[in-house]
Amino acid sequence: MSFPADDRVDYPSGSQVQQGPISRFWWVLMILIVLLALPLIGQAAPSGEERLRGYLKGLNTLSAEFQQYTLSADGGRMIESEGTLYLQRPGRFRWEYRAPLEQVIVADGSRVWLHDIELDQISHQSQASALDGTPAQLLVSDVPIETHFQILAWDPGDGRDWVELQPRDPESQVTRIRIGFIGADLDTLLMEDSFGQLTRFSFLSSKRNPKLDAKLFKMEQPIGGDFLELR
Repeated sequence: MSFPADDRVDYPSGSQVQQGPISRFWWVLMILIVLLALPLIGQAAPSGEERLRGYLKGLNTLSAEFQQYTLSADGGRMIESEGTLYLQRPGRFRWEYRAPLEQVIVADGSRVWLHDIELDQISHQSQASALDGTPAQLLVSDVPIETHFQILAWDPGDGRDWVELQPRDPESQVTRIRIGFIGADLDTLLMEDSFGQLTRFSFLSSKRNPKLDAKLFKMEQPIGGDFLELR
């Protein structure tokens, strides 16, 4: 099974869109946060890598609309979702899903909060615990990204500038990430995990270093809703 690279996502006939919980958004989110947090070593590089380096240089905040497609390893189940993301360096994000289920995930620098709007329930735990064992652990590090990822060129001939990242940690649940740019804009992120599941994010109306309201990275308890602390 391979990544689709063009604008059209080809899924096997009979695949169905599931209206269930958001599946494996977490890894893509963590990867984006890591890319915001870690520096890159300046050196000669293929065009996709140069594009990544140029994009990350001086990047402090990011906002974008997104469309997400997730395909199970056996090709028999497809999840489609959409929403808005906000990132602020270091360590803050807001990930809003509008469909198929409304959910909001917020990291405020010390805790991660998940608001299930349909259930009117908020769960939260320390950011260190929530990110333990994920690529976002690298947020606490200022070492270059090459320490944790092998950077490779990839060119499927679709007009985008692509770069592929392969985690150096053999225990990583992510096997590879491919990041595509159109011009200076982040356009697509493709991810394959160790279970063979494929996730594609397409980014629309992305804005580099927008001024973001600090309230985006705070979660308030809904009146009458459940409030759960996870350990």
